[in-house]
Amino acid sequence: MLSSRVGFTKEEVRRSRAYNRPRDIALVADLALAAGVLVLLRRVELPVPFWPAACLTPALVELLVAAARLPVGVWRLRHDRRFGLSTQAARGFAADAAKGAAVGAALTTAALAPLFALAHALPRAWPWLAAPGAALLALVVGFLAPVVLEPVFNRVRPLADEKLGQRLHALAAAVGAPVREILVADASRRTRRENAYVSGLGRTRRVVLWDTLLAAPADEIAVVLAHELGHRVRRHVALLAAVGAAAAAAFVVLLRLVLDRPRPADTGLVLLLGLGAEVAALPLLAALSRRLERSADRFSLAATGDRAAFLALHRRLALANLADLEPPKWLYYWSFTHPTATERLRDT
Repeated sequence: MLSSRVGFTKEEVRRSRAYNRPRDIALVADLALAAGVLVLLRRVELPVPFWPAACLTPALVELLVAAARLPVGVWRLRHDRRFGLSTQAARGFAADAAKGAAVGAALTTAALAPLFALAHALPRAWPWLAAPGAALLALVVGFLAPVVLEPVFNRVRPLADEKLGQRLHALAAAVGAPVREILVADASRRTRRENAYVSGLGRTRRVVLWDTLLAAPADEIAVVLAHELGHRVRRHVALLAAVGAAAAAAFVVLLRLVLDRPRPADTGLVLLLGLGAEVAALPLLAALSRRLERSADRFSLAATGDRAAFLALHRRLALANLADLEPPKWLYYWSFTHPTATERLRDT
């Protein structure tokens, strides 16, 4: 286990462990369920012509995988309720699950239907077109996500607090990253967790604060904004988009090594390979993400000059979100995209 005694009491560490260790088991179970369904569905022949099959098979397989993973999602909801984190009713959870499955099916179809079409029309040349096409699709999704996908799950509005807004806009201008508007997402209808993020590329780039964060002291919110602006100024979102595009192209190469010409019936196998590649690449991607998060932390400290607010923020966020204060080493190095709260308190 990674040490977590800096800045937290034994009781806080115990509560963090009680919340997170069962979630670690649920994570493994979730992956196992997805992999198991894909193994069973590695070859699915629909009794329809090629073109309908190219569109229907990816959607069908993705929906079946989502259905298999649903029990773990229900368990997570109940677990969060037991620890006072979830504010979502069963109806809201069901709606989100349905929307998530529909979006997943649409994205899977958008990725695989053109792949199958290329392999069908150009049996030998398809990888040469599919690889750059996959990279382009990854970039397009990254560009459109804030304006097309995020509104499916969250409603956002401009920050209404004028005094806080003026302070945050002044901070953004001072660090050379002025923003047209700071948005607030209605996360409180699902959770008591606090968060913020930057997403999008070019004109769709945005900074979004969760409404649950707005009760924090203004000094701490300023640190949060500075952290997110650090991702923008240091081009972290663009870097991750480029990595995603390269990974998509590399997956086409992997696919060609396994399948001479992918067909709609191979949808389950294609998705299983994708899941395996994602799991294998996760440690490298998590390490890169942690490095970028540390860079954004340093940026936020330099931008605000307020170390006390930085320390208070990350201690409070860790407790409010029941962050994993003492993760197992295997889990940390495999999937942790952020430094632990202890690392942030200790290293700054």
